[in-house]
Amino acid sequence: MSNETTEVSAGREGIFSWYKDISRKQWLAFIAAFLGWTLDAMDLLLYVYALPKIRDTWNLTDKEAAWLFGVTLFSSALGGALFGIITDYIGRIRALTYSILMYSIFTGLSAFAPNVEFFLVCRFFLGLGMGGEWASGEILVAESWPRQHRGKVVGMVQSGWGIGYILAATLAIIILPHADFELSLPYFGDVFIHSWRVLFLVGILPAFLVFFIRRHCEEPEIWKTTAELRKQGKLSEKARTFTFVQLWKKDLIGYTIRATLLTSFCMIAYWGLNTWIPTYLASPVEKGGAGLGLIKGYAWTIFINLGAFIGCNTFGAISDRLGRRPTFVGYLLIMAILVPIFGAITEVQRFIGFLSVETLLLILGPLLGFFGTGFYSGFGALMAEVFPTRARGTAQGFCYNFGRGASALAPYIFAVVASMRILGHDVGYGLSLITASVFAVLAAITVLTFPETKGKQLEIE
Repeated sequence: MSNETTEVSAGREGIFSWYKDISRKQWLAFIAAFLGWTLDAMDLLLYVYALPKIRDTWNLTDKEAAWLFGVTLFSSALGGALFGIITDYIGRIRALTYSILMYSIFTGLSAFAPNVEFFLVCRFFLGLGMGGEWASGEILVAESWPRQHRGKVVGMVQSGWGIGYILAATLAIIILPHADFELSLPYFGDVFIHSWRVLFLVGILPAFLVFFIRRHCEEPEIWKTTAELRKQGKLSEKARTFTFVQLWKKDLIGYTIRATLLTSFCMIAYWGLNTWIPTYLASPVEKGGAGLGLIKGYAWTIFINLGAFIGCNTFGAISDRLGRRPTFVGYLLIMAILVPIFGAITEVQRFIGFLSVETLLLILGPLLGFFGTGFYSGFGALMAEVFPTRARGTAQGFCYNFGRGASALAPYIFAVVASMRILGHDVGYGLSLITASVFAVLAAITVLTFPETKGKQLEIE
């Protein structure tokens, strides 16, 4: 059964003429999902930049600091599964607002953590909200926009991740080197305020986005129809089953398993790489880093994420034209090729000789961001098209965030590889990044097991 009513004009001329097909309601849905995802990324990635200072505050090892981040990724899997179910039953808009409130509030609370244990609890609940945002936001736009432009809008929303990364980097550059200060408080005496606490306090600001969403956004028509049919008991017997159970029924279990494998491989590659990229860029060459120093190294991630922003948007447009599978595979394989070059940037510079490390990073960084993040735009459209509306939120929430849960191991895996010695030499941060290539190739192979779904009409049953 289908309930997509949006019609678009055919044969429009011009590369941007498609925007005339989009209504005000659909643009508002995009804005809500885009900002929610952008600020989600910002709040999460503040930790990547604050990691060295947090590590020093509590005298953590690299592996312990990696586990703190891994807990957030793991809890995001639980949050995604939970909010995926919630969004199928109470709606995309309400689930989106609850998830944004959760990740914003607990980012702000983590600024007041008196010890690692309290900080860990905050990161756990932050992850719950973070996982829920993707599950509700991506489905909101996938169900609201015309199917001919589904790849574009999912890519546009996903590109908010690059903007969020840039916002986190910018805040880190402004705050971390300058916001350490001491206060004299009654009963407490002199209290030293670490700059990373100021950084996390800023993370509460996304909570104000909720007012915009609740005031201006509406549920997609296809969800309204499904909810009404469920309320009236008019859905089929299999559709009346609890949505999470439906994922393991004969008609959906194959897609459930393949989608969880795909997201797991992709996110292990991504998070293993991106958790340590700022540290790699800032670390001295003798420790396997690029030797740029903290401020310059962090600033360089902005260029990487400008590439990510373009890559996410480009993925959607290409996949709407060429198909989901070839676009996905192309991005992943090119990422697998670029990572070893990026991770050995100082050796590459010595081999070439006439280009500086900074120049090489300026060339390779945006390309790595383009292909190494752009593939994320494929998840929302692909999963929306293989799973029916009756369980779409549950499916996307579980499958996408199962991958996030699996990626909780990634920072630790890369830290272990970085600490290894091969032929009497430390592997270091740079060479450990090559681990991402292995998982990118595994993801590309998994994509090929899916059918091509470009332009597929969404279904209720």
